[in-house]
Amino acid sequence: MHTKRILYRLSSPTESRAHVTTEATASAADCGLLLIRLTFGLLMAAHGAQKLFGIFGGDGLTATAKGFADLGYRPGKLFAVIGSLSEFLGGLGLALGLFTPLAAAALIGVMVNAMATVTGAHGLWEADGGVEYSVCICVVALAVAAIGPGRLAVDRFFRWGAGGWGEAAFALGLGGVAAAITLSI
Repeated sequence: MHTKRILYRLSSPTESRAHVTTEATASAADCGLLLIRLTFGLLMAAHGAQKLFGIFGGDGLTATAKGFADLGYRPGKLFAVIGSLSEFLGGLGLALGLFTPLAAAALIGVMVNAMATVTGAHGLWEADGGVEYSVCICVVALAVAAIGPGRLAVDRFFRWGAGGWGEAAFALGLGGVAAAITLSI
């Protein structure tokens, strides 16, 4: 009954067309989230593509696998593929707003591993080789999972598209568990 009243109100000839149009357009927050998702997501996808495909000035999978093996990941190629795909697909997922909590979890997991194995020993600041960059990636990914990807995202059609505590907990929990498993192997 309540739904019928709303539909009737929106189709009523006395209802201003401007009001109906305003509800259908994206808000400044939706556009801001799109800007964050596209910039952050595409840069992360490109970062993963450097490692996977050797494009954008990257060294490619063979060199990445050697780097992972040098860090103690065995087999190096398997972990290089997992880490690179996490960055590539996680970045694309965030950019599109597709499976946003899962995309955020992928980026959080790979960055926790980077902090634990590479940057953690160098302190906070990136200039000293520290965790600054990785922390920023984790926080942005977690924030987008919590806020939701906005109206200008594929996820707007799904239950998890609104974000929330559950989506943030999923992203942080899955990313943390995946990082812990990877680090313990």
